[in-house]
Amino acid sequence: MKKKLEELSKRYIELNDLIQDATLVKDAKRYKDVMREHSHLTQVMNAYDEYKKILQGIEDAQHLITEEDDHDMKEMAREELKELEAIQPEMEAKLKFLLIPPDPLEEKNIIMEIRGGTGGDEASLFAADLFRMYVRYAEGKGWKYEIMDASETEVGGYKEISFSISGKFVYGSLRWEAGVHRVQRVPETEAQGRIHTSAVTVAVLPEAEETEIEIRQEDLRIDVMRAGGCGGQCVNTTDSAVRLTHLPTGLVVIQQDEKSQLRNKEKAMRVLRARLFDLEESKKQAERSAARKNMVGSGDRSERIRTYNFPQNRVTDHRINLTLYKLDQFMQGSLDEMIDALNISAKEAALKTSVAVES
Repeated sequence: MKKKLEELSKRYIELNDLIQDATLVKDAKRYKDVMREHSHLTQVMNAYDEYKKILQGIEDAQHLITEEDDHDMKEMAREELKELEAIQPEMEAKLKFLLIPPDPLEEKNIIMEIRGGTGGDEASLFAADLFRMYVRYAEGKGWKYEIMDASETEVGGYKEISFSISGKFVYGSLRWEAGVHRVQRVPETEAQGRIHTSAVTVAVLPEAEETEIEIRQEDLRIDVMRAGGCGGQCVNTTDSAVRLTHLPTGLVVIQQDEKSQLRNKEKAMRVLRARLFDLEESKKQAERSAARKNMVGSGDRSERIRTYNFPQNRVTDHRINLTLYKLDQFMQGSLDEMIDALNISAKEAALKTSVAVES
């Protein structure tokens, strides 16, 4: 670890010189990458400085204990040594976590897609509940959201809804929400008071910038049509809905939420770009691809990452075996405890992988 920290110290000095270069800002992508790396290494170097002070303090205390004749000074040195040796492993653990390189996708905005799975109307209602939960969480963080497309049901739920969330560290916070969410509760229409089980799938796509994903016009088939919906104002009277088909991959995106065909096309391109970006990232990182296949499935009850049990006010994440008995608060957007635990678990897994590779 010390060797790695010394290498990073040299790199940090290089970055400090680099950010003083006035020409850096002319290359927007490079500037962003350099500033991201500098921000991360600043945290590492601050912790490393603190760690070196602890090591120096231990060395000084040991020297006093062996060389000092004064009894009181020796006792003070022993007390200080005891305190510093207790802090040392905690500081080393912190440094190990900081040495895990940050995922450059963490700062990206996202497009989230929620689809009702097993459970019919009850699944569509829970899809709407999850949408509101994520919106409340986003609002609490000061993030912005925009509905991309929605297919409503007659009971007031969603067959599916896609929306974007933009802000600071959005993907890094919500990336682990991807998967199958199972709900156990008594539907309002259930006269006998029986608990029903339904499932909803959630996909989380990092939103790509135009410079990151090039979509050639010859690779696109664009169809326009009349928007569909649940009736009344939900159905447009003009051909404003847009369907994009990406011929090389077969990906299809339908956008009909806006009355403007142009706006629907713009939104559809954002969604398509995000899906293509996700495909590219999955190829680069096989573990992410495997995780995505495990987390986003058909919506069947047996494929689940989390269970929401309303009668017991309980929410359980099965990946990290964490259960919280505050589902009412959770559904109001209080997700931090769960999200923090998921991120810590992911870092611990990354640390184990890193140690295994080094050994």
